[in-house]
Amino acid sequence: MAKNKKKEQTENKNVTSDISKSKKKREERKKEVSRERRHKRTVKIAGIAVVTVLIAIVAVIAGKSIWLAAMRTTPNSDFSAGLTADGKIEGVNAKEVLSLVDYANIAVPADEVAATADEVDADINATLESHKEASTDPTLAIQDGDEVNIDYVGTIDGVAFEGGNSNGAGYNLTIGSGSFIDDFEQQLIGHKPGENVTVEVTFPEGYQNDDTVAGKDAVFDVTVNSITVTPELTDDFVAKNFSEEGLSTVEAYRASVENRYYEQHLEQYLADYIIDNSTVKSYPASYLKQLRGITKYNDAYMMESYNQMFSSYGMAAYENPWDMMGEEVSDEFSYEQNLRERAKETAKTALIYQAIYEDAGLSIDMEAALAELAAQNGEEYVTNMKERHGDGYMAQSEIQQAVMDYLVEIYK
Repeated sequence: MAKNKKKEQTENKNVTSDISKSKKKREERKKEVSRERRHKRTVKIAGIAVVTVLIAIVAVIAGKSIWLAAMRTTPNSDFSAGLTADGKIEGVNAKEVLSLVDYANIAVPADEVAATADEVDADINATLESHKEASTDPTLAIQDGDEVNIDYVGTIDGVAFEGGNSNGAGYNLTIGSGSFIDDFEQQLIGHKPGENVTVEVTFPEGYQNDDTVAGKDAVFDVTVNSITVTPELTDDFVAKNFSEEGLSTVEAYRASVENRYYEQHLEQYLADYIIDNSTVKSYPASYLKQLRGITKYNDAYMMESYNQMFSSYGMAAYENPWDMMGEEVSDEFSYEQNLRERAKETAKTALIYQAIYEDAGLSIDMEAALAELAAQNGEEYVTNMKERHGDGYMAQSEIQQAVMDYLVEIYK
């Protein structure tokens, strides 16, 4: 009986063990199923997120495409579009759409508009350089850096060689430029106009792959024709070249240069000030559209000009107008946005100048302006300008110049 009881206990223990193992397996399976479900949910959520991002990207791309299809700017070569013949924006009261700066009470900082000594000196030196002349004065001697005119005949072993003769045409040479071989130029230093100089040189080995001269000694018979001389700034120089401007002394000439730079600085300061301190309350939509078209046309014109130049140098051409711009304008969408910003800047400027023009009671004389333009550039130039830009655009430009002349006159 005891034996049977022991056997029964053993069997019960085994059953309990089997139940525990079975329960453990069920629990493990339950956990595994739970993990699989969580994994599937995670994958599903991630998938939804990816799809959402992709949808967003597609939506953005599609949105840009839709926007471009609807808003793409059409180039417009009519520069006078949206303007009246007398240069004003059609149907717009400029003062009403602006918070216009108090242009009659601008505090101009003297130190910001004064001419600097450096720019005045540079301007005068450039003027002197532009008046330099070839001199045959026999008292002059060639110095390093001088520009000279020479004739030469070169020989090797007493025989003239191809390319070694100026044929009496004269050759302009800057001493020290290294344009000629060896120390050819240095051997001319100290010599004077009218002198004949024997210059001895040795052609370098492999010179221009020309076996007839490479590595050989040559003798050049050189005639110094002239030395280019830069004039000094004297009263005589001023009187000779600037008498039509009423100038006859160095002091007067320098003062005129200083005043020119002062007025340039003043004009720039005033132009920046009235733009920076005025605000557009509402832009005329139709005029903005015209300006976008004109701006796009100008960009295409500029791109074509660049591409013609690039072609002559064997360089790759621009494919799109935005290729000419910085990184912020990298595709058609950003380019169209840039067009809108530039159109607003142009419109703001036009509105401000028109408002001041009307408020100050200014006027323009287009006949006189065109006559002056013709006197400076010729009748054909004026005709081409009128054909290209139209009366309205040219009158608007004259309005803006009249305003700037008026403001400079107030503050100078």
